[in-house]
Amino acid sequence: MNDSRKMLDVGNILADTPAQLPEELTTALLQNDKVQIQRIVSRGHASREGEWYDQAQDEWVILLRGKAVLEFAGQTALTTLVEGDYLLIPAHCRHRVHWTDPDIDSIWLAVHF
Repeated sequence: MNDSRKMLDVGNILADTPAQLPEELTTALLQNDKVQIQRIVSRGHASREGEWYDQAQDEWVILLRGKAVLEFAGQTALTTLVEGDYLLIPAHCRHRVHWTDPDIDSIWLAVHF
C-alpha cells in the first residue's frame, strides 16, 4: 500500500499555541498570488482604540475555538462570534477586533482572496 500522506506536510491548526502570548500570533499557512491563508491566535487581544483594518482583499474568517467580538465601521451593533461562526468581510469594509476571550485561545482561520 502506497502511503502518500508521508509526502504531505500535515499540521494541526489547534496545536502549538505558546504559553505566553503578549501579542496576537499570526501564522501564514499558505500564500500565493491569489490567496493567503492564516492562523490567528488571540488571547484577550483587541485592536487598539481607533485602529481599523481596511484590507484590499476580501477576507473569509472562521472562529475555530474561543469567543470574539468584531466591530464594523458605520454599524452600532457589535458582532459576536462563537466557535464555528464564520463570515465574509468584503474588501475595504473597515473593521476591528473589539474583544477576545482572555481566558481561552481564540483560534481563527482567515482566508484572504
